[in-house]
Amino acid sequence: MCEAVGDHEKMSTVDVPTGSALTHLEGGLSGRTYEADELATTDPDDGRPLLARYDLTDVRGALERSLSSPRRWGLWRWAPLLPVRDRRHVVSLGEGSTPLLPAPRLGAALDCPGVLVKAEGINPTGSFKARGMTAAVSRAVELGVREFVVPSAGNAGGALAAYAAAAGARATVLMPADVPVANQAEVLACGAQLILVDGLIDDCGRLSALIAERTGAFDVSTLKEPYRVEGKKTLGFELAEDVGWELPDVIVYPTGGGTGLVGMWKAFAELEAIGLISGRRPRMVSVQAEGCAPIVRAFDAGLRFADRWEQASTRAGGIRVPRAVGDFLILDAIRDSDGTAVAVPEDAIDEWQRQAGKLGAGFVSPETAAALAAVRLLRERGDIERTERVVVFDTGIGHKYPSPPGLPTPPVVEPSTDADRLAELVG
Repeated sequence: MCEAVGDHEKMSTVDVPTGSALTHLEGGLSGRTYEADELATTDPDDGRPLLARYDLTDVRGALERSLSSPRRWGLWRWAPLLPVRDRRHVVSLGEGSTPLLPAPRLGAALDCPGVLVKAEGINPTGSFKARGMTAAVSRAVELGVREFVVPSAGNAGGALAAYAAAAGARATVLMPADVPVANQAEVLACGAQLILVDGLIDDCGRLSALIAERTGAFDVSTLKEPYRVEGKKTLGFELAEDVGWELPDVIVYPTGGGTGLVGMWKAFAELEAIGLISGRRPRMVSVQAEGCAPIVRAFDAGLRFADRWEQASTRAGGIRVPRAVGDFLILDAIRDSDGTAVAVPEDAIDEWQRQAGKLGAGFVSPETAAALAAVRLLRERGDIERTERVVVFDTGIGHKYPSPPGLPTPPVVEPSTDADRLAELVG
């Protein structure tokens, strides 16, 4: 499905339409309308996010044909509601179509038997960031981009590096210097330029903007271009399909920049408009760490915009985001859904990362562990009923992170160790 940028001159000149119903871009705050087929970043009116809009009047038939085709799978099955117009420009590594898994032992420990886990760690780059980058890179390539730059807490940078490489484009990634080595290695192995910054993700964002201004590289920062959210909204499309178009009661989502939460809320609106779901939507729960909780603080204070969180601290790097450019979109979705926002302590993140593995949910990321800790906290507060169906997004694999604190130290034995000693070790 992918065509490298450098090979475009070898491609057929015949268009291969995706059936995209994209019509225009709209200011998420201003409501102003802009041309969709010109390269765009943020709203020229206010610097806030732009959102892609579609003609939803006649798209249902095309979408149902795409979903039923035996030749199509993964994220790009949803092409009529994605922004790329010509299939030749789609840059795909096989992302999407992740399973929604029952987790009975984990659910019992959370006192939430109806918990389901959307396993995003099986995406090509090990996290849900692959969804956003396949859409952003594909659309940017279609509009002529040959060089990218992004600030990243880890997984987004690795995803950009992988998709830019697949497109034959250049990429520069700026990361806080304390990101896990695995994230750094992924970027370098995919041939991107890596710059480590002695600061936080928003510091990386400022430097990323400088690079874009000086070099002309296209900045694909979270919600500072219109199309990463379009890839992320497929989380909502797939979830609706996974549960037979009857949405769950609650979605619990670890929130940094919030693209996935914003994208899912957008997805549900689009699915409702074309008649695939009813008007009943899940309560959206935004989860942050106590050491970095700007969305939670703004929600509790009744604010529509969130002030920067000073001295942000949590080992869950994906939610260590002091300020989100799409803060009002996140907060609007939470409130419109009668949802909530909750901050969890760092030791609970550690505990539930360990517990998730022991209880059969696999080695999850710290961000996922934060979401699990939130489910337990919300059950204790009575914000989630025991009988409700709750979906937690497992945003990525734990293998990219340092080991969680508190793991036991394995014994080291000699090859000559006798059976009695081995039996003693295994208990």
